[in-house]
Amino acid sequence: MALIQSTLIWVVYAIVIVLIVAIASVFVYIYQAPRERSATVTIVCIFTLTALLATVLLLPVDIALVSSTTSSKLGRRKDWATQNRVDNITLTLRIVYYTLYSLDALLCLLVVPFTYFWYEEYDEVATEEGTQTVASRCWGAFKYTIAFIFLVVILFLVGFFVPVAKDRKGAHYDLDFFKHILQDENHGERALSFALGLLITIGTLIYILYTAAGFALLPIAFIKSAPGISAPTLSANTASELEQNRERQRQLEGRNAGREDGLPAKDRRELDALIREERTLVRRERLAAEASGEGHGWLVKTWMKIEAIFRPIKLLGGIFLMLVAIFIWVSMLLTFIDKAKNSICKSHCGYVLGHINIFNPMNWIFVKAAKVFPIDYVIFLLLVLFFFSSSVVGIATIGIRFLWLKIFQIRKSHTSPQALLMATVMLTLMAFAINYSMAMIVAPQYAHFGPQTFCDRPLRHPDDQPDCTNHTRAIKPCSETSDSQAATNVCTASVGSTFLDSITINFSFFGAVDFWAQIAFLAVYLILFITSLVRTPKLNEYQLDQDAEEEEEEGLLASTGRRFGATWQDITGRAKKRTGDSEEGPRLVDNEED
Repeated sequence: MALIQSTLIWVVYAIVIVLIVAIASVFVYIYQAPRERSATVTIVCIFTLTALLATVLLLPVDIALVSSTTSSKLGRRKDWATQNRVDNITLTLRIVYYTLYSLDALLCLLVVPFTYFWYEEYDEVATEEGTQTVASRCWGAFKYTIAFIFLVVILFLVGFFVPVAKDRKGAHYDLDFFKHILQDENHGERALSFALGLLITIGTLIYILYTAAGFALLPIAFIKSAPGISAPTLSANTASELEQNRERQRQLEGRNAGREDGLPAKDRRELDALIREERTLVRRERLAAEASGEGHGWLVKTWMKIEAIFRPIKLLGGIFLMLVAIFIWVSMLLTFIDKAKNSICKSHCGYVLGHINIFNPMNWIFVKAAKVFPIDYVIFLLLVLFFFSSSVVGIATIGIRFLWLKIFQIRKSHTSPQALLMATVMLTLMAFAINYSMAMIVAPQYAHFGPQTFCDRPLRHPDDQPDCTNHTRAIKPCSETSDSQAATNVCTASVGSTFLDSITINFSFFGAVDFWAQIAFLAVYLILFITSLVRTPKLNEYQLDQDAEEEEEEGLLASTGRRFGATWQDITGRAKKRTGDSEEGPRLVDNEED
C-alpha cells in the first residue's frame, strides 16, 4: 500500500513536469521574435524554466511523501513507517532536491551566460565564407564565460570554508529541530546552501520590484483589457481605408500632372494629410496582422485563438485574480507579523517560527487540503503559476533595466534572443525567491510539516508510539518547537523546508534580508495596486513608430463595443460585413442591424 501511494505521488509530479514543459514552451514561443529565433536559445530557455519550476513544485510532493508516514487522526506513525523507511524517503527527496538546485544554479550561472555569448558570437557573413566554425564560436563564447566559472568556484569555496552558526545567545539551538539541521550538513551541502542562499537573496531583491509589480498589475490588466473590435474587422476596415486613401492620392497627382507651378496650396495640404494618414493606416494594418497571428507559427495562432475564446470572461477572471492576490497579501502580512513578533530566535535563524500564533487563512487551506492529495498540489500549482505569471508581467512592464537605463524590452513576438536569455536568468532568480516566500511566508506550517500531527502523551519507552485513541484532545499539529519524545518519534519535517531553514540558520544574514524583504514586497504591491485602480500603467505590447499613434491604434482594439461579436470574429478569422460609407468613412454594421 505504501509503495502504491508513493508511486502515485511521483506519477502526479511527472504529469506536472509535462505540464510545465508545455507552459515554458508557450512562454518562449509567444515572446521570442520569429525572425530572430534560435534553436539553441529556445531549448536552453525552455529547459531552464522547466528545471526551476520543477524545483518549486517539488515541495507538495515532499510534503505528501513525509506526511504519508503518519496518521493525522491518531497522531502516530503508520505501522509500515519504520525509521529506516522514513530515512529512505527523505534521502530520495534530498537527492532530487540537491540535483535540481545544483542544476538551477549551473543553468543560471554558466549555461545561460554561455548561450548568450554563443549567440552574440554568431557572424552570418563569416559563417557563409567559412571563416567561422562551431569550434571558433564555442571558444569565443567560452572566453567570456570564464568570469562566470570563476564566480561559481568562488561561491562554492566560500560556502565550503565559511564558519557556520553554532552556539549563539538566544538562538535556541538546543532544540531538536535545530540540532538536526546543524548536525546533518556536511561541507559540500553547506557550500551549496551558501551559493543558493546568495542567489535567493539576489532573487528576492528582484522579486520585490518585478513580481510585486506584476502581482498588482496582472488582475488589473485582465479587467481593463476587453477588446470590442476584432482583428479581422480592423484588418478589413483598414485595407479598405488604405485603398481609398491611395486612390485619392492618385487622383490629386493625376489632376495636377504637367502643371509647371506644382500643386495648388489646397491640394498640397490635402495630399500631405493623405500621406500622413497613409502612414498611420499602414501601421494599423501591421498591428491588425500581428493581432491575428499572421507571420507566426501555429502555436502563437492557437494561443491567440484561446485568448479570443476566453476574452469575454476576462473581467470576471480579473476580479477573481484580484481577490486571490489580496487574500495572499493578507496571509503573507499575518505571517510576517507573527514571525516578527513571535519568532523563537529572531534574526539569529532567519525568523523561524516555532508554531502558528496568528491565524493564516492560506496556510489553513493548504493544511486541510493536504489531507487529500493532490488537492493541495493543484492549489499550490495554480498559486506558483500566478506568482510566475506576475513575474513575467512585471518584466514585460518594467523591462530589463540597469538602474534607470532600459537595456531590453520584453514584448510578445518582439523579444530578441539576448533579452529572452536575460529574462530567463531573472525568472530563475525570482523563482528562488518565490520558493522561499511560499515555504516561509505564504504557508509555513504546511511547508514544514503538512497535516502531520502527534499524540502529546507520555511514553513508557522512548521507542514506543503514542496512543491517543481515547485522548483526541492531546493530538497536536507538528511544529518546530515540538520537542517532546512523542513528537520526535512521529513528526518529520519536509526536506525542502529543512534545506531553506539550513540556509537561514547557518547564514543568518541571508535569512534576515530575505525575511525583511517580504514587507518591502507587500508595500510595493499595495502602492502599485492602489495606483493601478486609478490609472493602469501602459503595457507597450506593440512599440510602433510613434507613441501618440500607438495609443490611438491600440485604442481601436481596446474600445468598448460588441465584445462577444469581436470575440467570435477573432475565433473564426472573419470580419464583419461592410455596408455603405458615410462622410466619416466606412462603417461597420451587424448582419441583422443597420
